[in-house]
Amino acid sequence: MSTPAPARTQSLSRIDRYFRISERGSTIGQEIRGGIVTFFTMSYILVLNPLILSTPDSTGAYLGGGTDGPNFAAVAAGTALVAGLMSILMGAAANFPLALAAGLGLNAVVAYTLVGLPGMTWADAMGIVVVEGLIILVLVLSGLREAVFRAVPRQLKVAISVGIGLFIALVGLVNAGIVRAAEGTPLQLGFDGSIVGWPAVVFIVGLFLILVLMVKKVRGAILIGVVAATLLAGVIEAIAQVGPISDDNVGGWGLTVPAIEGPLFTVPELSTLGQFSLFGAFGKIGAVAAILLIFSLMLADFFDTMGTMVAVGAEGKLLDEQGNPPRTRAILVVDSVAAAAGGAAGVSSNTSYIESAAGVGEGGRTGLTSIVTGIAFLLSVFLAPLAQFVPYEAATPALVVVGFLMMQQVTDIDWRDVGIAVPAFLTIILMPFTYSITVGIGAGFIAYVVLSAVRKGGARQVHWLMWVVAALFVVYFALGPIQQALEV
Repeated sequence: MSTPAPARTQSLSRIDRYFRISERGSTIGQEIRGGIVTFFTMSYILVLNPLILSTPDSTGAYLGGGTDGPNFAAVAAGTALVAGLMSILMGAAANFPLALAAGLGLNAVVAYTLVGLPGMTWADAMGIVVVEGLIILVLVLSGLREAVFRAVPRQLKVAISVGIGLFIALVGLVNAGIVRAAEGTPLQLGFDGSIVGWPAVVFIVGLFLILVLMVKKVRGAILIGVVAATLLAGVIEAIAQVGPISDDNVGGWGLTVPAIEGPLFTVPELSTLGQFSLFGAFGKIGAVAAILLIFSLMLADFFDTMGTMVAVGAEGKLLDEQGNPPRTRAILVVDSVAAAAGGAAGVSSNTSYIESAAGVGEGGRTGLTSIVTGIAFLLSVFLAPLAQFVPYEAATPALVVVGFLMMQQVTDIDWRDVGIAVPAFLTIILMPFTYSITVGIGAGFIAYVVLSAVRKGGARQVHWLMWVVAALFVVYFALGPIQQALEV
């Protein structure tokens, strides 16, 4: 007579079957580690999103209410809440190790363009974000967004993944202060060509600790490196009082200072939730201007996500022979819902984060990784000071390491075929050079259809959707002159 399995064992077995953990060569421990690493590498958004959304609108009002100054606490709480819920939804519905949060670049457009237009309020701007998200959701449900994704040649998908690898490595180096803007050259090493400050030391120690542990094949290398670097940063700040970076303190911490001030537990203020006007912008700036703004946000959101899920899927070896991740439509549906949810919550469009690749590099392979990340974000609604303890310099070594891992796919591109090699090359280099995933994808698509068209019989082999998308990217790249022409 067999003995019934303990309840805990049965529960773990159900989790394994639902998320296909063993099937994807992972373990529950790996998934948890991956989710924590992803959260650490994304946690900067809890500080950065409130900073970006801190400008007054055209009426002088700030997001979250009031005219006296920015409501950082409310924006941070809303940012964490939506990121947590959407990451959990991605894990549960799509079973893919992809976390979501307020999209950088998209939030800058909202803060520095939309709310500055005559008569525009924060609610009007967030209404544009909601409309954009709903349109993308319709495109997903109609099958068009997935069809476009599947029409992209496999080697271009590889190039997108490689380009994103270089992009996130550059983001990591810039955010850590290892690479900085300079007079005379676009970028330089550190400050005046030298690495300066204790934060740079933290980055270097964290980077080499991760690499050494990887060489030694130690499980959890990325997580160990990030945690160790964070603790080291806290000790250094407590002793040396480094402080934040400024013109007078070039060796300071880049965004968050690793020190906890005040209580660990805070009661969240969620005054940004529901602060949107669905069609308010149309009455303030006119239908044509509103449509152009929605189009620009939509195209960036549309293809950023495509590139991100390819890169994350490739890192986790989750793509099929055509370079498509499992449950593509479910991934795209959740991402579209997140875009609208971010606007409805008043914290800007939420989108899939390429930093998820850090969690995949740690071993995450399923949606359980995203759920762990989402739970960490929900906890940070109440534990914001603790979540903000992790400085850029401790988290960004993970991005550089993952950039290296993603770069290895470059050998899958046929560099002898100019027709595919040049589009791949443009895709790869323009992502880091322009600091935009969308620009790299757009340049690659346009080059691909043009070079295919001049080949004998090549034009007929290009999927018609690629021609349509390439034409849309031409409009996207010329959006400034088009807007100026319409204003005349």
